[in-house]
Amino acid sequence: MRRRPGLSARLKLALSYAGFLFVAGALLLAVVWWFLLRYVPDNSQGLLGISPNRYLLVRTFAPAAAVAMAFLLVFGLLGGWILAGRMLRPLTLITDAARTAGRGSLSHRIHMEGRQDEFRELSDAFDSMLEQLESHVAEQQRFAANASHELRTPLAISRTLLDVARKDPGQDRGELIERLYAVNTRAIDLTEALLLLSRGDRGNFTREGVDLSLVAEEAAETLLPLAEERRITLEVTGGAARTSGSAELLLRMVTNLVQNAVVHNLPAGGTVTVRTEAYGDTSVLRVENTGRVLPADLVPTLTEPFRRGTERVRTDEHAGVGLGLAIVHSIVRAHDGTLDLAPRPAGGLVATVRLPAVP
Repeated sequence: MRRRPGLSARLKLALSYAGFLFVAGALLLAVVWWFLLRYVPDNSQGLLGISPNRYLLVRTFAPAAAVAMAFLLVFGLLGGWILAGRMLRPLTLITDAARTAGRGSLSHRIHMEGRQDEFRELSDAFDSMLEQLESHVAEQQRFAANASHELRTPLAISRTLLDVARKDPGQDRGELIERLYAVNTRAIDLTEALLLLSRGDRGNFTREGVDLSLVAEEAAETLLPLAEERRITLEVTGGAARTSGSAELLLRMVTNLVQNAVVHNLPAGGTVTVRTEAYGDTSVLRVENTGRVLPADLVPTLTEPFRRGTERVRTDEHAGVGLGLAIVHSIVRAHDGTLDLAPRPAGGLVATVRLPAVP
């Protein structure tokens, strides 16, 4: 937005300093006149015939007062200009850093030296903002690159299948159709997951009262056949835990957590426990499952899009697209909640979702 040119902040401060000194000098002269000169007799003999009268004092004092006022004005302008420059130097550094960031360089930091004051707090806050912005941009770039790679894979497979079918007209069309259908289904699932992740990040949904215990029961009922197929015991316990949000997104959140717990479990004889409860102004959903022991450095990366640990890669019919926990994290964040992931010492994972409770 273009604005008309005006006085700089430094010049305004200098004029303010000079004006303050000038007014202070004028008030001092007024005090001298009011409390001193007005008591001097204004006659030809002066005070007791030996002191000068008011007229002579004014004639003698006025030129010196005028010179002092001029000196205060000049001194105020010069001193104010220098002091304003020193005071505004931190703002200059912050402005330069903002312009550098505006040109796309987010790695620049101010690192202002000196004691803690308002400018230092502003500088530190600006550095923190740049750090978070740089991290967010890097995360978005990684996400775009990974999404492009994931979307390119099924398209490349489809093209390969079609090329093979074109070169070999005698190939079984039924098998080709089935393989193309599976690849296309995976591409659709990935696209829907990306759209859901974007929707969760935007947070543009209608809020309503939702009971997490009912949502957990619905998700468990949907995934019960999968758990029985894998011989996993699925149990839902706890009481009512009401929150405010999108029932559709919260159902997807719980479904992803339970499905993740069922799929990443023991080959047989594992358990998945879903528990809901309310603690004051917080509604808690906890999904705990058995499984292999997870490395400590793997757990913090599970919510990143397309991040799959070595022991999480699957090739069966339930192979995911690497967005399950990323979608959960996005939905929880959009509902002003927190998601905590912790490995179980005996193996498996404990996922705890905390959301604001409503009466």
